[in-house]
Order: sequence, then structure tokens, then C-alpha cells
Amino acid sequence: MPSKEMPPPKKLSTLGSKWSKTKILLKHPRLRQFVPDTRIYSYENLYVMLTKHKMVYIKPVKGSCGNGVIKVVKHNEHKYAYHLGTNPRSFKTYKDLYSSLGKSKLKREYIVQQGVDLLTYQNRIFDIRIMIQKNDEKKWESTGYIGRLAHPQKIVTNFHNSGKPLPLEILLSPYLQGVKKKEYIDTLKDLGDQIAEEFHKRFPGFKEVGLDLGIDSSLKPWIIEVNTRPDAYIFNQLKDKTMFRRVLYLKRWNGLLNYKKKITR
Repeated sequence: MPSKEMPPPKKLSTLGSKWSKTKILLKHPRLRQFVPDTRIYSYENLYVMLTKHKMVYIKPVKGSCGNGVIKVVKHNEHKYAYHLGTNPRSFKTYKDLYSSLGKSKLKREYIVQQGVDLLTYQNRIFDIRIMIQKNDEKKWESTGYIGRLAHPQKIVTNFHNSGKPLPLEILLSPYLQGVKKKEYIDTLKDLGDQIAEEFHKRFPGFKEVGLDLGIDSSLKPWIIEVNTRPDAYIFNQLKDKTMFRRVLYLKRWNGLLNYKKKITR
């Protein structure tokens, strides 16, 4: 009987499914420690996740810009709540909570992900976007990093969802200073390089990824999402255009940007 050969890696340039991307990370012996507990959305899985973590996020398997993300909290056996956009709602039973979600919100495939108590700046949560690109030496390079500060009344940090892009150094300033801050940012960039390399092994067509990281109170990074069509123009929001210029240069080098866009000064 002929031996079975492994299929060759797929030459995709993008991968839209959050669940597919999560499974890639969970199979990696080192990277999986940074992945929040994640399951496919169902009545049973949501109940188990709320019992275990108390706070979770429900996310569309395919979607972007934080659209459709719902924060769900179990306060106790008689108080549940969810938060979508700027509208919180409370329920006395899990069954009522799930019924409300099913009737009005969840019309497509979703995942349930462990909630992370993110660091805050001026009482607003923030997360981090790191851009990793193949450079002109065909090596992975973390070309940009930026913090995203959530709107005071929203649960997501995305720029297109009223989030505010800020230099990461500013957002980390209450927690780290000087050399320690620089070394910490370097470890995040190194994590980004490892993730990009792992995705490239499975999908050689990938030439860039955008890594969204959340940081908890112990300064542990958590992988919120890996984006395979990352937006370069968030880096144009920074006063210093050095990172933005590097990101654009490599987008053009990799054939992912065929036009020039004026840099805001």
C-alpha cells in the first residue's frame, strides 16, 4: 500500500476565518500559551466558557474592524450581561441571555473567546497592533507597532470603531519605563516574527500579518487576532512617520500596494 504524503502548503495570501487562524496557533507548542481559550459558539460552549472565565467575547468567525464583537459577563448565577457597541443588557438567567443573543444578534458562525482584563490608560482599555512583513532580504521584520485606545463607552479598540491610535510607549508608560519598556516592546516584536513565520510555513503566499495583542495586569501578552490583510494607514496616525514609510515601502516591495498615497504631515 503506497504511503500517504502530506499535501504541500497552500499558497494563500489571506485567511479570513478567525477559527482557522486560532487552530494554527494552538498547534504550535510555544505559541499556544499566548492564545486565549477559544471555542465555536454554541449554547453549551458559551455556558462552559462563562462558568470557567466569567467574562468572554463572542466574535464573528469572519469579520473585521471589531464589528459584531459582543462582551458577555457572568456576575453570578442570577445575573448575566452582554455589551454590544454602547448598549449593555442584563438578564437573570443564562437561558434568557442566550435566547436574546440568538434572536437578535447571532445570524452567522461565531467563536467564544476567553476575556482578558486588558491594561488601561486613563481608565480606557488598550491593545496593540504589530505589523510584520517580509523585507527585501526575504526575512520577517516587525516594521510597525502602535497602541489602540478604546472609546470610553466601547469594548473594542479598532480605529474604524472609534478607537484612538497612540504611540505604544505612551500607553505603557504607567507600567514600564526606560530600558525595560524598550526590552518589553522588543519581546512583543519577536513574538510577532515567530507568528508570521508559523503562518508562512503553512501558507507560503503570506507576505505580511498584523498581530493584535492584549496585555494583562501581569504584562503577559495574549494573541487577540492575527490579521492577514492588515491596514497600513493606522501608522499614518502617528506624528513620527518613520514606521509608516517603512510599512508602505515593504507593501509596495511585496506587490501589495500599487499606488502612492500621500503621507499626512
